Amino acid sequence: MATFLYRLGRWSFRKRRLVALLWVALLAVAGVGAVSAGSTGNNTFSIPGTEAQKAFDLLDERFPDMHADGAQANIVFRAPAGEKITASDNKRTVEAAVAELGRDNRQVAAVLDPFTAHAVSQDGTTAYVVVSYNVQFSEMSDTSLDTLDQVLDEGRHAGLTVEAGGTALAEIPEAGAAEIIGIALAAVVLVITFGSLVASGLPLVTAIIGVGIGVASIMALTEVLDLSSTTPTLASMIGLAVGIDYALFIVSRYRSELAEGRDREEAAGLAVGTAGSAVVFAGLTVLIALAALAVVNIPLLTKMGLAAAGTVAIAVIIALTLVPALLGFAGRRVLGRKDRKGARTAGLPSKPNMGTRWARFVLRRPVSVLLTAVVALGVIAVPVGDLTMGLPGDGDQPLSTTQRKAYDMIAESFGPGVNGPLLVTVDAAADGGDVKAEAARVSKTITGLKDVAAVGPATFDKAGRTAILTVVPTTAPDSGRTETLLADIRHRTDNNVMVTGMTAMKVDVSDKLNSALAPYLALVVGLAFVLLTLVFRSILVPLKAALGFLLSVAASLGAVVAVFQWGWAADLFGVEQTSPIMSMMPIFMVGVVFGLAMDYEVFLVTRMREAHVHGESPRQAVVTGFRHGARVVTAAAAIMICVFAGFIGSNDPMVKMIGFGLAFAVFADAFLVRMTIVPAVLALLGQRAWWLPKWLDKVLPNVDVEGEGLVKHPEAGSRASGEEHETAEIRV
Repeated sequence: MATFLYRLGRWSFRKRRLVALLWVALLAVAGVGAVSAGSTGNNTFSIPGTEAQKAFDLLDERFPDMHADGAQANIVFRAPAGEKITASDNKRTVEAAVAELGRDNRQVAAVLDPFTAHAVSQDGTTAYVVVSYNVQFSEMSDTSLDTLDQVLDEGRHAGLTVEAGGTALAEIPEAGAAEIIGIALAAVVLVITFGSLVASGLPLVTAIIGVGIGVASIMALTEVLDLSSTTPTLASMIGLAVGIDYALFIVSRYRSELAEGRDREEAAGLAVGTAGSAVVFAGLTVLIALAALAVVNIPLLTKMGLAAAGTVAIAVIIALTLVPALLGFAGRRVLGRKDRKGARTAGLPSKPNMGTRWARFVLRRPVSVLLTAVVALGVIAVPVGDLTMGLPGDGDQPLSTTQRKAYDMIAESFGPGVNGPLLVTVDAAADGGDVKAEAARVSKTITGLKDVAAVGPATFDKAGRTAILTVVPTTAPDSGRTETLLADIRHRTDNNVMVTGMTAMKVDVSDKLNSALAPYLALVVGLAFVLLTLVFRSILVPLKAALGFLLSVAASLGAVVAVFQWGWAADLFGVEQTSPIMSMMPIFMVGVVFGLAMDYEVFLVTRMREAHVHGESPRQAVVTGFRHGARVVTAAAAIMICVFAGFIGSNDPMVKMIGFGLAFAVFADAFLVRMTIVPAVLALLGQRAWWLPKWLDKVLPNVDVEGEGLVKHPEAGSRASGEEHETAEIRV
């Protein structure tokens, strides 16, 4: 592989105008496709195979007028102190709102008048209007949204307290601001790392082009592939981080080769042949982790993973082609001014850099360093024991939002269960029975269960085959007692009775994700173990990498629980309201963090392996790996942290949580695991770290990530076999 990539790097360097033109043209085509696309995304959340989804699909089939997948708004009206909402003036205001909401708007499927739908509180002070739309919230027109705002304003102007919640009030994640913050912070890190504006700008330019192509392609294909509005945001988050990092490693190696006295084309070829090999395998681990999300069989998660994987693949290809092409345009300006003026001091020992000093410190005290890092990660992971999962709803919104105020008003006036009713379907067509009799029997059974506040009258479809019962629990949607009630209903009723609704959906998706976590983890770790065994030709090094990852992901989930569920340092990170951790967070974190963790493992340990292959002792190889790679890995981790941290300011709770979790995970994995635990373990293992059974050594193909084959390659003759140089310290 190294030889192929070496040739690719030299070809891209020579044909730089053609390569640059092709990438710019691809960006333009993707951009045109994105602009032409009219869809904002499909935000329907489905969980195939679960009872809640089956019941939801049945409702969609038998009750098409309900528009079960459409948005819904709950508008709550409360009379001033000492007054009733049923008083003539107040009632007139509410009825005017009902009329206004349904007037000349094709997106409105139904508006329920609270005075005829029994949606007035027992004390007569509060009423709520339910507006059902035949489109998702992302497809709601300006007219629909403006009407909602107008109704709220008119009600408040009349002296009522008016708040609104429901899916119609959801927001599409804002794009652009988080990426700009991440890029700005990454630029600062790159300038400090390289000391050259040209070298600093190059990874940024290539990463922006890669993310631009990836995100534009996702937007262009949103309607065709039925993608959600969140998909481009997550793809840009991951694509930007790896895009900058992959380019950073190529540029760093190129600068090192220039410092060795190579000519520019040769340096580009060797940089792509060596660091590029690590980029390929690091990218493959990320692709495996993201694409394997498909095994969970939740379409939203699958599409998010595949879209992000596509963006990562683009980042890898750009690093191998566009980066060497732009290096050709940059000339020697890729070096800092001091480095360009300074002469190469061949034969003189270079001053040990920070990476060298840190590696020697760890090698002197491997046991103490190992125990300290492991204990630190273990302590941070402690909150995982209190992990509570769920899906975000109005009850998790900040107290200052209208959604949260509406949620609390409904809970106070009508009971907490009204915010999350259970929808029970009775399908008489399944057994040919009398639907009315069966619905009455089911209603009686459910009424006798604990924690049931009310069971509404049955609603029947036009064909008389299916009935819907609305069950209102006495407890809130996220209460454990509500979950127990859901289980009781399912246990006490026949197979033709199913339960759905947002509460049932949340429970079912959590159960499905929990059951899928172990198989997913086994698949990802297993495939990556095989891949890393090929890269390092070792059994213990990949095993150590996998165990280190488990520490990283446990610590990062612990930090997420502490901040978002417990509220520790919540003000610092802009968390206005604590809530259960999003159900998809653990499995998504496992996938993404594993891929990113393997990046640093491959980049850092590959340099150690390269030194060991060329004759250095295991301990000296660790020092060499850190001398050449620690500064770059530190910069790469800092860049990823900056990019992910930029998303903490997002208005979407899911994006905010993922941004924080990934930023902390990169910090923990890069600095505590890869920079601390890895050298300590390698020091303790010594030569055994690179042990591989002879029979396996014969079976495994030699992928030559270290570039050993380049030593013998005729075009790379300037890199003589066994050549050892102590070079002047160049800031890489």
